[in-house]
Amino acid sequence: MASDSSAVSDLPVYRHAGFVPFLGARLAASFAMQIQAIIVAWQVYAITQDPLTLGYVGLAQFLPMVVLLLPAGDLVDRFDRRLILHLSWVVQGICSTLFIWLALDPPTHAKPFYAVLVLFGAARAFTGPTLQSLLPQIVPPALLGKAIALNSSIMKISVIGGPMLGGLLYTFGAATAYTVCLMCFVLAVALLFFVPVIYKSERVAQASTAWKRFTAGIVYIRNKPIILGIISLDLFAVLFGGVTALLPVYANEVLHVGPEGLGALRSAIAIGAFLMGLYLGMRAIKRHAGLVMFAAVAVFGIANLVFAVSHVFWLSFAALAVAGASDMISVYVRLTLLQLATPDEMRGRVNAVNMLFIGASNELGEFESGVTASWFGTVPAAVIGGMGTLAVVGLWMWGFPSLRKIDRLEDSAVERH
Repeated sequence: MASDSSAVSDLPVYRHAGFVPFLGARLAASFAMQIQAIIVAWQVYAITQDPLTLGYVGLAQFLPMVVLLLPAGDLVDRFDRRLILHLSWVVQGICSTLFIWLALDPPTHAKPFYAVLVLFGAARAFTGPTLQSLLPQIVPPALLGKAIALNSSIMKISVIGGPMLGGLLYTFGAATAYTVCLMCFVLAVALLFFVPVIYKSERVAQASTAWKRFTAGIVYIRNKPIILGIISLDLFAVLFGGVTALLPVYANEVLHVGPEGLGALRSAIAIGAFLMGLYLGMRAIKRHAGLVMFAAVAVFGIANLVFAVSHVFWLSFAALAVAGASDMISVYVRLTLLQLATPDEMRGRVNAVNMLFIGASNELGEFESGVTASWFGTVPAAVIGGMGTLAVVGLWMWGFPSLRKIDRLEDSAVERH
């Protein structure tokens, strides 16, 4: 059995049935979201001429996600995951259609855009936990780590190229850009029909009340040190260590590179993550997974410290690329451990809680960066953030010894039994 598992793990993950169409579907949907985000923000600002309204664009999507994530996780565990993903992408396609209508008949205020974004955010609440929970039903456990790495890496293509493509499409009109978004969602829905669900476990009896079902993921995480350590490490490492919110200030006041340099700095993180994801998709981490993860988070913090004190553009770019690459290693290990340590019938709810933590870390991380920068200055704020990440690594290595001692990624699967 061990030799069979080893043989499977040595296969290229893209040769496994269903993975390529799954990846294509997710990439198409991700491109649609990236393009749409650029066009909506541009249109809303053109109407209001108020930067604060751009914050409402994010808030209109974030609040329904927060409200619906736990119920969404419950539904993901109780019903067909492909069907839920189909429906969520269909609703997002409907939102693109509504944006086409708003582009053809522009309103004089931004409220109609916010209304559509609330619907879009509600649909995305179901997309996140479904995508995370569906992948382990498509590929075998031995290939899950490679699948996660390659999947995460390919998604960076949309992060890098989506905004640029959105800006190009906008020159042909907002309606044209939204039409491309709609076509991407249609393609995603179509490709999902070619994704077979092979590794699906039998349904088990669920808790008697809706509240118990909704909170079962929280209870499960609280009782599993490995999962609790993984999710909380991501929350606090990103909360303290992220520098994305400070990049405009660095580009303008520290590095003096202007908007072109700002775009390059934002791309550096994604480029580093993309290249590392491709590497991990070919060569899995086979030993000392826990220590590798902690080391990657530590390198993430050190790279951010280098960026914080650098006044040289190429060094800042390199530091951010290293931060992106190390973050990809951490994501690879954390998501693989999370999926393997969670039984299939709980993955929807556990992933919903994880998505909630990720959203909170990103939103609160940008807020924390802004507050500390206003208190201490931009460079000291970035230095404090990097040191905070290193402190989190030390505390979590001490507080979660079972996570630190994990050798092979497959070892966490034993936690289910």
